[in-house]
Amino acid sequence: MESRLRRLEAAEQIRLLKARYCDLCDAGYPADALCSLFTDDGVWDGGEMGVFSGREALHRFFSNMPSIMSFAVHHVTNSAVEVSEDATTAQGRWYLLQTATLKKTNQAVWLAAQYNDQFVCADGQWAFRHISLRSRFYTTHEAGWANVPHLLEQP
Repeated sequence: MESRLRRLEAAEQIRLLKARYCDLCDAGYPADALCSLFTDDGVWDGGEMGVFSGREALHRFFSNMPSIMSFAVHHVTNSAVEVSEDATTAQGRWYLLQTATLKKTNQAVWLAAQYNDQFVCADGQWAFRHISLRSRFYTTHEAGWANVPHLLEQP
């Protein structure tokens, strides 16, 4: 019973960690605060959007995001968190629907993706070990996902 309770509490702490991550992204991507949510060797893997490994690379990535997106709202749903038997590691999955504004063109965009994350608990604190984001579509508001499924794959 104690083990089950520890795992349930861990799952809720991980959900709160994910919510904090989304809140910070939506508050302008403060790099120091976002990096504090990761292990020292943490990875943010966005597929075609790039892979950033380690504290320094993560900091550069998050510091640069405001020059790419001037506005973002992360809507995450369908959380599924699986905590290891010893409650020291976990995996989580979320679906993302993100509304955003591209800074360069002031253009509204949609992003739909799936997060598959790995977590580790050290000294009672959960942290991201690896965030993996795989987009389903990334398109302008005007064009829509049926006409332009992915902006980064356009010529």
